[in-house]
Amino acid sequence: MDIQSIVVLLLFAAAAFYLGRMLYNNLKPKKGGTCGSNCKCGMDFSNMPEQTK
Repeated sequence: MDIQSIVVLLLFAAAAFYLGRMLYNNLKPKKGGTCGSNCKCGMDFSNMPEQTK
């Protein structure tokens, strides 16, 4: 295997790792416990006032 193939393979592996890490960080639960992160925490909305149109 020549040096050019090795460099291309390393760049491809680095790009795949980077995209996989971005996907993993996007899908894992967010820290902080805020409902803005769509964590489905089961917040009780029964005491919230009704919105009028």
